[in-house]
Amino acid sequence: MASADVSSDTPTQPPGLGADMNLEVVTLPVADVDRAKSFYLSLGWRLDADLAVGDEFRLVQFTPSHSQCSIHFGKGVTASEPGAVDRLILAVRDIDAARDDLISRGVDVSEPYHYRRRPGHSGEHDPPDKASASAGRYMAEVKHVVVPSA
Repeated sequence: MASADVSSDTPTQPPGLGADMNLEVVTLPVADVDRAKSFYLSLGWRLDADLAVGDEFRLVQFTPSHSQCSIHFGKGVTASEPGAVDRLILAVRDIDAARDDLISRGVDVSEPYHYRRRPGHSGEHDPPDKASASAGRYMAEVKHVVVPSA
């Protein structure tokens, strides 16, 4: 019986999977639909839909600038507990500008850090080294969301 090395850092595509697929929507469970809507409006994200059907169903959809993927949240949309989604990642060209923009909109964001992943480890955080920017990706975490009062 032959074995395969699955620890490679090179992504592979399973044989026979040739269909184009795009992630279009991520559903976020929220406790307060109107507060969440105000927050994403304050980020400048595009409001695509706010649809209510009776008193038990409301769907709100936003799309970040230049993104092919949107978010949904609302009432009766998901059975997941509010706050259950963890580590959504937004890709940006200029992390410092994006971080400054989020802070100006009331979002508590960490300092940028360099993220390295090694086989067998969950990852390490290193301080950013601007000289080695091409060696890896930089990340910042949203630590706390301050939703503006209505």
